[in-house]
Amino acid sequence: MPLAYTPPHPFRLDGRLALVTGSARGLGLNMAHALAQAGAQVLVNGRHADTVNAAVNEIQALGGQAHPAVFDIGSADAVSRAMADLRQRHGALHILVNNVGQRDRRALDDFALDDVRRLLEVNLVAPFELARQAARLMPTGGDTSMGGRIINITSIAGPISRAGDVVYTTAKGGLDALTRALAAELGPRGITVNAVAPGYFATEANHAMVADTAVAEWLGRRTSLGRWGRPDEIAGAVVFLASGAASYITGQTLAVDGGYLAHF
Repeated sequence: MPLAYTPPHPFRLDGRLALVTGSARGLGLNMAHALAQAGAQVLVNGRHADTVNAAVNEIQALGGQAHPAVFDIGSADAVSRAMADLRQRHGALHILVNNVGQRDRRALDDFALDDVRRLLEVNLVAPFELARQAARLMPTGGDTSMGGRIINITSIAGPISRAGDVVYTTAKGGLDALTRALAAELGPRGITVNAVAPGYFATEANHAMVADTAVAEWLGRRTSLGRWGRPDEIAGAVVFLASGAASYITGQTLAVDGGYLAHF
């Protein structure tokens, strides 16, 4: 009797190399863990070697494949050197997750233009340049289930806004638009470009807000699920969009927000 055919799991990423920016801690580290668990080799990025190496060791201790990629995504020269080193060491890149972002909550008239430019450089210009350089290293044509994947981490602050957060909201709205533009630009090469928009997650950076019972009560009323998101709950969306299961999805932004955008 012939053996039954077992097709490959649609979410497996074996043989794929992924670069996750800002992945030494927080949501980025959770994304890196998930990609490694799905079989990808993960390049853990950050500006400080000690925190990057600690994250690499953490992933490896759980059986994942991870390597350090210490560079500042805000420096075009550093990005170019990192991509040249990646090409020399690995030959190709299959998945880029543009996760790094900076926030500066201030009123409109409190911003100097240099501060505006700095935030736009990190939150919008740097992902643009990383995507452009990464696309040159990605496989093109052929089976689109194995084509390149670019995933931008935007925010629910892209489609909605509030007072006192004008520059971050502008940058994340621009990153949503960049996702669509890159999808149109890179689609003929077999590269998909999508985004994940996180809502309120209980990360280290949000420690003070997480400890505030008034915020928890507000989220209980404001979100469909009535709670903060756990950092690990961002991971499934990233693995899905990086996988062959999402081969015909491009130019989309997937909100992972507990129903914040859908709830009123």
